[in-house]
Amino acid sequence: MHASIERRVLTTELLDLIYQQNWFNLWVPSIYGGLNVELKAGCQLLDELAYVDGGFGWTVTLCAGANMFAGFIEPTLAERIFKQHNVCWGGSGKPSGRADKVGNSFIINGSWKYATGAPHLTHFTLNAWIYEDGEPVFDTSGEPIYHSFFVDREDVLVHYDWDTFGLECTASHSFSISELKVPEERAFDLHPDKRTSQEPIFYYPFMTFAECTLAVNYVGMFRRFLDLFEKQLLIKASDPEWAAEKGKILFKKVDAIRSAFEEKRNRLYQLMDETWNKREPKKEFLVEISTISRELADDVRTGTIDLFPYTGIAGAQRDNELNIVFRHIFTASQHALLNT
Repeated sequence: MHASIERRVLTTELLDLIYQQNWFNLWVPSIYGGLNVELKAGCQLLDELAYVDGGFGWTVTLCAGANMFAGFIEPTLAERIFKQHNVCWGGSGKPSGRADKVGNSFIINGSWKYATGAPHLTHFTLNAWIYEDGEPVFDTSGEPIYHSFFVDREDVLVHYDWDTFGLECTASHSFSISELKVPEERAFDLHPDKRTSQEPIFYYPFMTFAECTLAVNYVGMFRRFLDLFEKQLLIKASDPEWAAEKGKILFKKVDAIRSAFEEKRNRLYQLMDETWNKREPKKEFLVEISTISRELADDVRTGTIDLFPYTGIAGAQRDNELNIVFRHIFTASQHALLNT
């Protein structure tokens, strides 16, 4: 943990562990060499990785989520790419830049922020607005169209600008592309109707998938924070005066927060079971997943704020794990998806 924070990137040892366990290919179909896990099992793993270390879990989550795009590109191309050694995709989900359609190709220009794992990515993913003959392209509703693309690492310029007080090892740097010509097979859309694999994960709504995988990262980090906080209370409780004055109140407080939090966590996992491997998951369940994911993220933020003032000087020391987890949580909380 400390080595990755100091270097501001995952260490070689941690990357080797990920490659050995094939975690970046968590959602990739077996025929491409992936683990092809079910949603709940995969999210439980991400939950545990985030518990061990928030930056480590966040990197696996975002890069595995990008590698999942294998099921939306042409199968022969996907097989050729994902059977290569240590393939790792990552990039930005916010549409930016432009892709000009020229014959059977696109010319891509623009810049994108927050490509998690940038130093070890083999391919960068991005969303770009579509243009033809110099004009933006619109759908039937009059909305501008964008497509997702993937490009080779050597075709992007990485801007080493990730300088945050938490999640340092995710190395989520910006990147830019200038006048890059790519074939149209490098474009894809993250919609179940556009899937090129019949595995259950590719029938699942991508936004709901993203909400689940991101929410369990907050869950894992907060579980760690609560455990560390209770250990700190036990240390403080060795002072009889403190124990009598504040101890009992704080132990009850953290128990109440943990109980409510665990109830929502359990419900989220139950909903994953309810919606998994269904050609048309019930809309009310998908809405509830969206709601609970955001509630969990908010509960993590407010719960950490509520408890952190009682951590004492230990919580203010940069090398103390309480402080590290606090920084991870509040850096992660800036992700736009669940930050409502």
